[in-house]
Amino acid sequence: MTTPRALVAGNWKMNGVAANLAEIEKLNGLIAEGGANCDVLVCPPFTLIHQSLQVADDRVDIGAQDCHANFSGAHTGDIAAGMLQDQGCKYVIVGHSERRTDHHEHSELVSEKAKAVQETGLIAIICVGETEGERDGGNTLPVVTTQVRDSIPADATADNTVIAYEPVWAIGTGRTPTIADVAEVHAAVRQVLVERFGDSGNTIRILYGGSVKPENARELMSVENVNGALVGGASLKADSFYGIIQAYD
Repeated sequence: MTTPRALVAGNWKMNGVAANLAEIEKLNGLIAEGGANCDVLVCPPFTLIHQSLQVADDRVDIGAQDCHANFSGAHTGDIAAGMLQDQGCKYVIVGHSERRTDHHEHSELVSEKAKAVQETGLIAIICVGETEGERDGGNTLPVVTTQVRDSIPADATADNTVIAYEPVWAIGTGRTPTIADVAEVHAAVRQVLVERFGDSGNTIRILYGGSVKPENARELMSVENVNGALVGGASLKADSFYGIIQAYD
């Protein structure tokens, strides 16, 4: 079985102005000098997508942090997947825990968004993960596997879909699950993908996210069924983000 090429994706969230584009330029240089044995992605806020695409070279892909499930219409303030494709984006994150919590997005809506992304020709990064209460209650695997089943469209393939497991309680807190915990959840997600899509489920990338930093990246990225990382705060600075990319040296 061929291991999928790893993806290290940076989610800038609601951070960044034009001055921060210098970090993408610096990342270009770091990769040009030291290489990258993985795909590299930066997802800036909507306001910086156009400029990011102008700054990034072919070593760094640019994506978006969300989109609407519809292709157009009376949805003031929303962005359609086709608009992101028109700008030059390659990936769109959907179903991030902050969207699920702050905007009350449910898995069925996440699936609709992912389908819109895929039908536009882009790659959907579908986020799943449990809260601290769900983990403490022993419900991690039921919660995460149900989210995967309900959030992933029927026509998902390795070419248009990435899954990102992010334990909600670990995002931005400095806490991370044990290596055994990460291995257990990623194995369970892989099993759902294989049950749903057969052998091709083995080729869909599963990223780990949640306080990933250069100090722990190599250990986390070596876990079976971990095919890369979805990085938050550490992706805002080129040096720390590249430190995570180097886990694949």
